[in-house]
Amino acid sequence: MATQISAGNRGERDHGDCWVCFEPGAGNLDIQVEGGEGADRREILETFAGQVLSHCGVEAGRLRIVDQGAAEYVLAARIEACLRRGGYPEVRYLPGMLAENKGASQARRMRLSRLYLPGNTPKLAAKGADSKAHGIILDLEDSVAPARKFEARILVRNTLQQVDFRGAERMVRINQLPLGLEDLQEIAGQNVHMILIPKCESAATVAAVNDAIARVNGSDGPDIFLMPIIESCLGVLRAEEIATAAPNVVAMTIGLEDYTADLGVRRTGEAIESLYARSHLVNVCKACGIQAIDSVFSDVADMAALADNVARSKALGFEGMGCIHPRQIPVVHENFAPDSKEIDKAKKIVLAFQDATDRGLGVVALGSKMIDPPVVERAQQTISQAVAMELLAADWAAEAVS
Repeated sequence: MATQISAGNRGERDHGDCWVCFEPGAGNLDIQVEGGEGADRREILETFAGQVLSHCGVEAGRLRIVDQGAAEYVLAARIEACLRRGGYPEVRYLPGMLAENKGASQARRMRLSRLYLPGNTPKLAAKGADSKAHGIILDLEDSVAPARKFEARILVRNTLQQVDFRGAERMVRINQLPLGLEDLQEIAGQNVHMILIPKCESAATVAAVNDAIARVNGSDGPDIFLMPIIESCLGVLRAEEIATAAPNVVAMTIGLEDYTADLGVRRTGEAIESLYARSHLVNVCKACGIQAIDSVFSDVADMAALADNVARSKALGFEGMGCIHPRQIPVVHENFAPDSKEIDKAKKIVLAFQDATDRGLGVVALGSKMIDPPVVERAQQTISQAVAMELLAADWAAEAVS
């Protein structure tokens, strides 16, 4: 009996996906499409599947497709996953990069929120793009079953090409090394803005990720920023080594579920058990000039508790946190945003700095107090954030002088 290789999903909740089964064989090529929304839809999918197979040099075998409303880039990914495990290991079918996905990111940009999306669930990618999160993370690690990781990385590659992220930073959490190096072979060349490195415990891990990226993109390829995830006691102790491992490490975050498990304690809402680790990570990040990003908050139903958690996170010095549901994003943004008192104080400091600069003074004073350069820099960051979040007019300084 010929071997059958399948990929994708066909359950009741798998709208936006498809299930594909390929059976290598001799003779004519047979394509069968089931499900879908009528004969016209099935004919379109059959024609497209034939194009994919022709591109991949497949002239024989049986391909069965159960349609759940999949976009063409999803169907192409599922077919490719089957082919590469069914006797065509070198085939690739790239759907093409949207013009909207060709933009670059910046090392220092607002990252108040990042939304985790399972990398093998295509229907969530488009919804995530509507969430207004500052970063969208296509996850290849915890949210993908081990047996599905191969097909997930192909789908994530196509998602990076074909889903408009609407200005959100395009992120991927790879698997823990060495499996994560295989993920990079597929996604590093797709203008991904940032790679999240799970369970990072050393500078050597960062170096291995950068080496893998360079093998795909070359030494002169586009910048891909890194955000190591600290998830163990050893990672906490080596936080400075990790933060300074490479220039493209621009942020670092902590994963509290794994960290508290390594510590041997239960994670609580008050987070006293992780206070040392979080404070240490913030101090390391500030000293090294990178962003400190907090862990996710796992209770997606309790918005009041989330708001309290964000307030504590902000008070510690974090500049953002992870989200596991779109409903968390407005709460995170609102509570990380500078309040009116912070904005008013920042305006006074920035205006005093501008006045001192115009007068050629070497020191900045606000009333009788001298203002140090780090305080001015922090005030300028607060103003920039307030303007970006439309809490302050871009021309506020001109209005203040007039």
